[in-house]
Amino acid sequence: MTVFDCGDRGQRADGLGAAASAVRSGRLVVVPTDTVYGIGCDAFSATAVAGLLAAKNRGPDMPVGVLVGSWSTIDGLVLSVPHTARTLVEAFWPGDLSIVLPHAPSLNWDLGRTGGTVMLRMPLHPVAIELLREVGPMAVTSANKSGQPPAATAQEAVEQFGDLVSIYLDGGPSGDLVPSTIVDLTGDEPLVLREGAVSVAAVREALGTEVRTAR
Repeated sequence: MTVFDCGDRGQRADGLGAAASAVRSGRLVVVPTDTVYGIGCDAFSATAVAGLLAAKNRGPDMPVGVLVGSWSTIDGLVLSVPHTARTLVEAFWPGDLSIVLPHAPSLNWDLGRTGGTVMLRMPLHPVAIELLREVGPMAVTSANKSGQPPAATAQEAVEQFGDLVSIYLDGGPSGDLVPSTIVDLTGDEPLVLREGAVSVAAVREALGTEVRTAR
């Protein structure tokens, strides 16, 4: 287990290199995001994702979302990108909006019981984006044991996971502990599964249409 202070230029470069190496070798890393700290791994390694779920004491019935480092990355991950998805990506990425789409059937991944879908987000955090652009899509979820509060600092993540995680990237305290808003685009019309940092009204305004919310 190694913690790198990403506020220090030298440590940031070393930490990003170490984190990229860890992800490529199937190990877990903790990264700062624009919401809370995230624990993540290579999205295409079923073994790594299983280790991620085990570290959180979580089963496959609560699948893991995927973070990407650019708008264009989603084209290779989903069956198709509808106009509504493009609109939301352009309006809110990078940022606190997650979108759910049918994933490309050719992808060899196992993120849990997703029902053939994937939840995607591009975080608004320079350290996270730099790592994602280096290693590609990562399976990432909040850095906390199931039932425990999400980590707002790297130290809080260390206290929960210790040596289960190889590399911790310390980007300072996270911002407001508000989760991302989740919009499901797998049906005939957009459905907000969770209202978080982005309001339903903002989603409605961006799309120019009525938006349903989950009851």
